Amino acid sequence: MIMKRVIKFWVVAMVLGTQAATAQQFDQDRMDRDLAVAENVLSTLLRQEFERRSFFPMEVQGSYRAGYGVTFTLPTDQMPMFWSGENMVVLDGTPGAYSYSFSMTDDEMDPEDEIELKREIEKASKEMERANEEMERASKELKRSQEEMKRSAKEMERADQERRKTEKSHQRMTVGAPRVTAMGKPSDSLRKVYNARIIVAAKNFLTDYGDMISQLAPDEKIIITNQGGGQRWYFNQSEKRSLLRVETTRNDLTQYRQGKITRDQLLAKIKVTNTESSGKVEPDMELLTSIFNRLYRSDLSKNFFIQGQAYYERLNDFGAIVYMQVYSSNQVDDGLFNMPTIALRNVTQEERDKKVKELYPVFEKELIENILEYGRTVKSLKDQEQLVFNVTLTKCKGCGIPADIEVTVKSGVLTDYNTGKVDKKSAIEKISVKRGASQ
Repeated sequence: MIMKRVIKFWVVAMVLGTQAATAQQFDQDRMDRDLAVAENVLSTLLRQEFERRSFFPMEVQGSYRAGYGVTFTLPTDQMPMFWSGENMVVLDGTPGAYSYSFSMTDDEMDPEDEIELKREIEKASKEMERANEEMERASKELKRSQEEMKRSAKEMERADQERRKTEKSHQRMTVGAPRVTAMGKPSDSLRKVYNARIIVAAKNFLTDYGDMISQLAPDEKIIITNQGGGQRWYFNQSEKRSLLRVETTRNDLTQYRQGKITRDQLLAKIKVTNTESSGKVEPDMELLTSIFNRLYRSDLSKNFFIQGQAYYERLNDFGAIVYMQVYSSNQVDDGLFNMPTIALRNVTQEERDKKVKELYPVFEKELIENILEYGRTVKSLKDQEQLVFNVTLTKCKGCGIPADIEVTVKSGVLTDYNTGKVDKKSAIEKISVKRGASQ
C-alpha cells in the first residue's frame, strides 16, 4: 500500500512537473517576433489586394492573449481622426448617439507620457494628411470612372437606338441593350468593395501564413477585425460603421497543413462576420448605458469610476457594444493622487498602484454581475446576438492588470436568467471575459 502511494505521488509529481515545464516554454520574445512578422505580412497582403502601396496609412496591430489567441486589429473603416488644437474629436457614426470631445492629457499621465503622446499626435497628423491626399486621389479616380461609365452607357444607348431604326418593323431584339441601373451612394458601394477585399486578404493570410504564429494552442484563435478600443471615427454622423471579423483556430490550420482537410474545407471553416451599425436609436440601450454611467460615478462606485460617458453601438445581426473608460484616481499637485471611490487623498504613486491592484479583481467581478443584472433590461437583441462591454482600464504601469477587458454575453443567456431558467452562477459561467495585455 505504501509502495502504491509512493508510485502515485511520483506520477503526479512528474505530470505537474511536465505541465510546469510546458508553461515555462512559452517564449514572449518569440511571440513578439512572430506578431511583428505577421503584422507586416497581413499589411502587405492588404495593400496588394487594393493595388496601392500606401493605401493603409495606419499599421495593422497584433496582440496575443493567453487562452484566447491572437487578434489583428485593422484601422476602423480607414477613417482618420480629426485633431483640433490639443484635443482629439471622436466623431460617432451612429445616428442618435452623440459625438464626444476630450482632452488628450488625462489625470494619470506623467510628463514623459505626455511628451511621447505629443510626438504620436504629430506623427498621426502627418499620417492623416497623407491618408487624406490618398483618399482625395481615390475619390477623383472614382469620379472619373463613374463619368466614363456614364459616357459609355450613353454611347451604347445611342448605338442601340440606331440599330432599332434600321431594323425591319417585325423584328425584335432578343437581347436588350445595356441599361444604366440606379447606383447607391458611393460610400455604400465603396464600403462593400472595401470590406470584400479585406475579407479576401484576411482569408489568404489565415490559410497561407496563419501558422507562422508558432506558439498558439490548438483551441486558440487567430482573428482579424476592425473592432478594437472603441475606435469610432467618422467624417459625419450620417456615416455607418462596419464591423468585420474573420477568424479561425490553430487546430484548423494544423489539419490543413497535415493534409487532413483541403484548402476549400479550411476556407469553409473560417468564420466571417460582416455587418454594420443599424443607424437606430435603441431606447433600451440608451437606458442601459445611462444605468452604467450612474453606477460608475465616483460617488457610487467602490472601485473604479467613469469620467465622461459610456456609449453604445448597435450592429446589425451582431448585437451591441458598450464602450467604457474607467479610472482609479485623480492626480493632484506634487505627484500625489486622490482616490475618490475609497476616500483616500494625497496618496503616493506606490500607494495608489498598490490599491489599484487590489481593486481590479473587485471591479471585474462586479462588472460581470452588473452586466448580468442590468443587461436584462435590453429587449431589442435577438437570442443569438451579443451584448459586449469593451472597457479601457485605468493606467497602472507595472501593476500587471490588463490594459482593457472585453466582457461578452449572448442575449439568450440574459433572457434565461431574467425568466429563471438559469441561476446566477450558471449564467455567469456563460459570460466570456477577454483580458488585454498586462500593463
